[in-house]
Amino acid sequence: MPASVNDNLRVAFVDEMEHFLDAQLKEDRSIVDLLTSDQTFLNEPLARHYGISGVYGSHFRRVTLTDENRFGLLGKAGVLAVTSYSTRTAPTIRGKWLLENMLDAPPPAPPPNVPALEESNKDGKPRAVREMLEAHRSNPVCASCHARMDPLGLALENFDAIGQWRTADAGTAINASGVLLDGTTVDGPAALRRALVAQKEQFVRTVTSKMLTYATGRGLEYYDAPAVRGIVRAAAADDYRWSSTIVALVKSAPFRMRRTRE
Repeated sequence: MPASVNDNLRVAFVDEMEHFLDAQLKEDRSIVDLLTSDQTFLNEPLARHYGISGVYGSHFRRVTLTDENRFGLLGKAGVLAVTSYSTRTAPTIRGKWLLENMLDAPPPAPPPNVPALEESNKDGKPRAVREMLEAHRSNPVCASCHARMDPLGLALENFDAIGQWRTADAGTAINASGVLLDGTTVDGPAALRRALVAQKEQFVRTVTSKMLTYATGRGLEYYDAPAVRGIVRAAAADDYRWSSTIVALVKSAPFRMRRTRE
């Protein structure tokens, strides 16, 4: 079970994300930098939570990270906590979040009456999360979707439910290895990040789709796909910087032809 999180630390999770995203936009970074940045913003409680020394006081300041497992969004406690249960990690939820928010490949809804994971063995000994999932995937109905989600989430298993680094779960050494659907082997957060960066256009397309959804005030339809691809192509010439992406977006047909409320 992860350590407890007080209200101040919960607020710090949010503040870190807000400072990080604000800097990314104001400094006109590449959208890919959301995955790769070694910069973040910490105060003393959050730095202590991450095991980072030399940060004192309650105010947030820019910190250069040295542990590549913490780089970008994948190392942020705000992301890791919101994709976990309160008492344990949830690789399936983390994998689903990554598919939806980084790869624009949401999995189908689960079938009805999916049984809960068995958290202990017959002798009452707690199971590691990976062991629970392996038993769950023995059901062929569950296996196909979990093959897409679980390797992504299991690569983040060294982060507990509140984003602290760990090396064991239920007395078992963490095994963060897995094979993604495209055959890429990953083993931990850094390797997962590299795999996502290798598909950076897909990641930028996902971010662009969400920006266009926000800008038009509606969900995207199949006929919006060419506009999204056009925005991404235009931004690629400038390393996918925010300014180039936003300019291409406001020039796009879905944005220019959006309906306004009467």
